[in-house]
Amino acid sequence: MGIEYGVLGLIILILDIWAIIKTLGSSASDVTKLIWVLVILVLPVLGLIAWLIAGPKSGGRLTV
Repeated sequence: MGIEYGVLGLIILILDIWAIIKTLGSSASDVTKLIWVLVILVLPVLGLIAWLIAGPKSGGRLTV
């Protein structure tokens, strides 16, 4: 039973990282980006769901 929770946690972690990368690459203001990143980090599951529904859409590419 423990392995299922580990896999689920890993999937949520990957999706949260993906959401943060997409947020940082969006055309939203810096303050908006910061707020969304904090929401995703503090509330990993609920933050991800909220981001999927109302988060900033990608407007540009994230250059590293």
